[in-house]
Parts: sequence; C-alpha cells; structure tokens
Amino acid sequence: MKSFYLTDCGKVRSHNEDSVIIVKNVKDDYLMAVADGMGGHSAGEVASSITISYLSKHFKDTFLNMSKQAAIDWLKDTVSEINSLIFRYEKDHPESTGMGTTLVVAIVTDEYILIGNIGDSSGFVMKDGVLHKVTYDHTLVNLLVTAGELTEEEAINHPKKNVLMKALGANDPIDIDIFDCDMDLTDILLASDGLTNMVEIHQIEKVLLSDGEMEDKVIKLINKANNRGGTDNISIAYLKIKEGEVND
Repeated sequence: MKSFYLTDCGKVRSHNEDSVIIVKNVKDDYLMAVADGMGGHSAGEVASSITISYLSKHFKDTFLNMSKQAAIDWLKDTVSEINSLIFRYEKDHPESTGMGTTLVVAIVTDEYILIGNIGDSSGFVMKDGVLHKVTYDHTLVNLLVTAGELTEEEAINHPKKNVLMKALGANDPIDIDIFDCDMDLTDILLASDGLTNMVEIHQIEKVLLSDGEMEDKVIKLINKANNRGGTDNISIAYLKIKEGEVND
C-alpha cells in the first residue's frame, strides 16, 4: 500500500483550520483521517488538531489485532472521547465557545475496511475503475434533499448548503456513521469540503485514474480546487491499496 496526504489553506481563508493524517501500526493496519475545523479565533484549528492528534496516538497505542466489531466499538469510543476533549477545552477556554470539527476516518486492515464520518467531510472508494462516495453529509441541505423538500440541483447552490447538523464539539452525545466497505477496492480518498465543493466526483475520478505518481494527483486535485476559487481549506488523504488488483 502507498499513501500520501496534504492540506492547503486555499485562496480565501487567512489560516488553515483543517488537520489530516495517515498512520499505520506495527501490524501494518492503516488509519487515515481528515478533520475540518470551525469556530473563530483559530478555535476550529484547535478542534481539528485535538481530533487528529488523539486519533493518531490512540491508534498506534491501542489498535492491535482487532476484529471488525471490536474496531467499530473502538472507533465509536474514540470519537466519544475526542468529543469530550473538545468540550473540556472549550470549557477551559471561553474564547473558543462554538468551536467544532467534522471528521472522516478510514481503518484499513487485511480483513476489513471501515469508513466513518461526522459532518460533511467525504470518504470515497475506487472499485473497478469507478469512484464512489461512501459517506453521507450531515448538512441541513442534505436532510432537506432526503426529505424530498429540495432537489439535488437546488441543493448545489443553496445559501445554507454548509450548515451542519452534526459535528464534534457541537453534539453531545455524538454518533459516527460507520460504513463496512468491500475488500476489492483499489483506492481510498478522504477529503474536506474544500475539495468537494469545488471539484465534482467525476473530475476527482479522472485525476485518480490518470497516469502519474499519487503525490502529483493529490497536488493536482488541490490545484483544481484553488483554480476554481479555493474558497475553503483543502485537505486530502489518499491511500492506494493495490494497482487495480483485488485486496484479499
């Protein structure tokens, strides 16, 4: 497996509130995650950093020889603990009131692949040369689309398209959606909405399927988002499982 991750401030924001990581443990299990922070006075940056730092260390320290169900429980418990840490920080630092973060995370082992999300950062998988979005955005607009009150077309430019219904540091208790993925995948890509609001899924797919090194593909995706306005921070975590082969 090969991996690469990168975050970029974008063209509009004055600082970067995203955090991103890819780590592996001694058994070569992988954890990859993207967190998109929110809140003034750099508080969003703190929330995303707390999330990614805790996830990374906790994975390397405690994730070992886990069954699929144990991994699901581990992920739920870990997210709950991170949520508590963010609320605790907020209580100790009143200037950070209102801070929070999205999270999209993937755990990749030889036996299973899990993707989880809270908020509107996205998880994608490549199967048979087709890129699929796995996660469901926890936004007001997506809720209205699901309820039949908005069409997909109306949702694209809706003025409240970025209003979140769920985020770490905003909901207590917090639930993470967890998706059990097929094993015959070739790629996993996680991204903040700074990419997905600027670049459509078929365009992301085209870049991933093109010739070249994975680092160059990630940079190209970030450049595309910036060339189209770069209105938000852009973060990508990319894992190549196998070159068009079945992961068994």
